[in-house]
Amino acid sequence: MKRILSCLVLAFTISLLPAADGESKFKRTEDVLYGRKFGTALTLDVFEPEKKNGAAVIFMVSGGFFSSHESINGKTYSPFLNRGYTVFAVVHGSQPKFQIPEITQDIHRAVRFVRVNASRWGVDPQKFGITGGSAGGHLSLTMGTQGGPGKADAKDPVDRESSAVQAVACFFPPTDFLNWGSAGDDAVGVGTLKNFKPAFGSKSDTAEGRQELGREISPLNFVTAKTAPTFISHGDGDKLVPIYQAEIFEKKCKEAGVTFKLIVKPGAEHGWAGMEKEMAMFADWFDEHLLSTKPKN
Repeated sequence: MKRILSCLVLAFTISLLPAADGESKFKRTEDVLYGRKFGTALTLDVFEPEKKNGAAVIFMVSGGFFSSHESINGKTYSPFLNRGYTVFAVVHGSQPKFQIPEITQDIHRAVRFVRVNASRWGVDPQKFGITGGSAGGHLSLTMGTQGGPGKADAKDPVDRESSAVQAVACFFPPTDFLNWGSAGDDAVGVGTLKNFKPAFGSKSDTAEGRQELGREISPLNFVTAKTAPTFISHGDGDKLVPIYQAEIFEKKCKEAGVTFKLIVKPGAEHGWAGMEKEMAMFADWFDEHLLSTKPKN
């Protein structure tokens, strides 16, 4: 299972690689420690472009809720680095050792860590975008809907910071595990997602547990008017994460008055060739919502 999930992460990364002429020069700092838990080091890699625009893009290195440092490749981030974004590639604790609620806490921690150290990398702590695909998209939406203030009395200064982001752009994200391909379609470690059961833990063993966990981990349930502006790109041929997930999230965002954009790729499955084009659109989205720059035609 671990090998399969690692390949999912790697495959997603490779599919995003731009052409050689789209590459940009950058400085990479590897294995920056942003936290520890149960003896596990939590790390991120920092990619600094030659000319910084002062904003950050936090990239979720995640597929099937498995995260691997070996999957990080600077070429993937060229659409952002070319625009001057400093990119933080975040590796989180992986299933089966850690379940989704625990993984989510890693991402809150990572965003807080980057914010408390923003001046170290020359970024504005109020200009954070977040992105990823599949599980990485889910984690991005989780921060977009639930990122917020830390604990003012926390012993660790990192934990006092906010985990909020100011914009989200992601690929084919799970948004509601209890209504997967249609209303009432339970996928909390069962059905379509039965092969990913370890990510859901023991709560997925019972219908009652799945209902409780599904409500807890589904970003759709936390959409409010304060949700960060969100852009989703999703293929309507996706059999793993059905387009229904993007459609119901779009409906909820529009009802709440959230700035939202959905681009549907006709016939595309769970990933497609040429995804760097959408990455450039994500960069446009971040330009608009982090830098107040109108998208290029």
